[in-house]
Amino acid sequence: MSVSLLFACLNVLGTFVFGLSGAMVAIRLRFDIFGILVLSVATGVAGGIIRDLLLGAVPPEVLHTVWPMAIASLAGICAYFFQPVIERFKRPVMLLDAIGLGVFAVAGCSKAIAFGLAPPGAILLGVMTAIGGGMLRDMMAAEVPRVLHEEVYALAAFAGAATYAGCLWLGVPEIAAAAGAVLLAVGLRLASVRFGWKLPRPSGS
Repeated sequence: MSVSLLFACLNVLGTFVFGLSGAMVAIRLRFDIFGILVLSVATGVAGGIIRDLLLGAVPPEVLHTVWPMAIASLAGICAYFFQPVIERFKRPVMLLDAIGLGVFAVAGCSKAIAFGLAPPGAILLGVMTAIGGGMLRDMMAAEVPRVLHEEVYALAAFAGAATYAGCLWLGVPEIAAAAGAVLLAVGLRLASVRFGWKLPRPSGS
């Protein structure tokens, strides 16, 4: 698999799973089909829009091609018809979020490096790409964004983006670096929920 094909696949996967997570939140809140599609598309493409705007790649990729919104819409339709199947997974929104988080952290970092950003800036942009869709979804659903209160969330995206950038700096092949970084970010997020890992909080909170 070529590097360009790998990142194309990662972007499709990230858009789809984030779209699914947005749709599942909309279904939980009893939105109609239009509301489900709106939240699905917003969640699926928001991270990429933030990334492209900050990179100066305007208009954003989502406006150049129909595919990102089409993929996110397909995710919303799948959630609408197959909600009972998806609900069989324990905490499906968290699981979908974890996958999207890892995928977009690495994909965003990769695009930032390709645009000439230094590793620290590329890592930061990877994190923003990863958390952007989930933040918009939660705000549109009138919820406190998970990134502000959930267990390890943005930290998992940071770990994935930093691992990817670090592996490239060490000369690790790009495909191996991307695959390992995505797995690390997803695994860290899932493990934090499974084992109840939390960041320090003020005493008495």
